Amino acid sequence: MDAILFLQILMYILGSILLVVLIVLGIKMIITMNKLEKTVDNINSKLDSLNKVFSIIDVATDKLALVTDRVIDSISSFISKIFSKKKRKEDDTYE
Repeated sequence: MDAILFLQILMYILGSILLVVLIVLGIKMIITMNKLEKTVDNINSKLDSLNKVFSIIDVATDKLALVTDRVIDSISSFISKIFSKKKRKEDDTYE
């Protein structure tokens, strides 16, 4: 009987210790999660400001691409007109 009583008391003590350890770990985990949440919020705010910068850069590159496309189109049409006039003159001389 004494052995059973001793084992029961030992189990209660170990269970109490385990419960205290789990409570402490839970509290530390909650504190860590709060710190992590603050860090993630800080990173999100910084990313939002960077998104604005990247959006401005994106708009600027789109405008620059539009301008260069128009310049290239006008140059290529000018060159094609020059060559088509030469062909017409050559065709007219052969007839």
